[in-house]
Amino acid sequence: MTIRLILGFFLAYFLALVGTPMAREAALRFGVVDRPDGKLKDHGEPVPYLGGLAVFTAFLLSIGMTFEFDAELLALLLASTIVTMVGLIDDFGALTPKPKVIGQVVAVFVLLKAGIMVQVAFMPWWVRLIITILWLVGLSNAFNLVDIMDGLAAGLGVTAATFLLVVALLNGRFVVAAFTVAMIGALLGFLRFNFFPATIYLGDCGSLFIGLTLGALAMVMDYTRYNPLGWLAPLFILAVPLVDTLFVIVLRIRAGRKIYYGSPDHFPLRIRRRLDGWTAGTVVVSYAVAVVFGALGLVVLFLDPVSTLILTGVVGAVVLGLLVWLAAVPMEE
Repeated sequence: MTIRLILGFFLAYFLALVGTPMAREAALRFGVVDRPDGKLKDHGEPVPYLGGLAVFTAFLLSIGMTFEFDAELLALLLASTIVTMVGLIDDFGALTPKPKVIGQVVAVFVLLKAGIMVQVAFMPWWVRLIITILWLVGLSNAFNLVDIMDGLAAGLGVTAATFLLVVALLNGRFVVAAFTVAMIGALLGFLRFNFFPATIYLGDCGSLFIGLTLGALAMVMDYTRYNPLGWLAPLFILAVPLVDTLFVIVLRIRAGRKIYYGSPDHFPLRIRRRLDGWTAGTVVVSYAVAVVFGALGLVVLFLDPVSTLILTGVVGAVVLGLLVWLAAVPMEE
């Protein structure tokens, strides 16, 4: 099993290394590029999308060549494929926000049909159903929203997948571990071309794929073996994109904007402003924050409930204070 995991990682990594330049060339040929607008999109020249397609293909081929699947994981693959295709259509400029969300809900329905749902014993099934839909659609869009800087979304995906890999190994869920190592390998291969200065972007097909897949993988494991409140661990592991999404929503509502209207409200953009425009440094700081949160998520697995609540309260207060500080940073539209 260890050999299979190692093989799956390196297959995904090398397939992404080979496939990403091919995806870049195809995007340039078909005009699937992100053009600078002098406002939110401040890169110097058009940058091709379709990096997510290379990531998904490397992930899929790696899994297919190294592991067998059960029905649960086959449903996860199908759902991931659906959101990738929805994102790909959007990358060609053919979708508005409403059908894009509908496509994500269809993918979630596939998972629900396979019995993949948030498992919190004290909640009635209908509450768990609602939370599952909000969790998966929310996380898909969280990674979509946080894909605002060279290497940011892909690197956060690597960090979250690494901590979920640890949880999978603790659970003895080796097929879930296979999914996470394939994700890590594919994203690391892609980051070779996506880190600052990026020559290709994930696009919606990549960010939606990362968000939904990680969200679903987080739901199919047991977090409560030692701590009844261990189910809070995924919130820590995936905290950075989730917190950024909530931060953006609050600031956009406060400003009277629609929440899907682009604006420089993201906290990484405000950190970059504090760092005098240093993009690479901002991304590395964001990675470090994600690692701290992921480590706290692992700690939560082994705490007692009282300590978990105290830790969550302290971390929440610190995060709120930092967000208030960042919200005061003046941003140019």
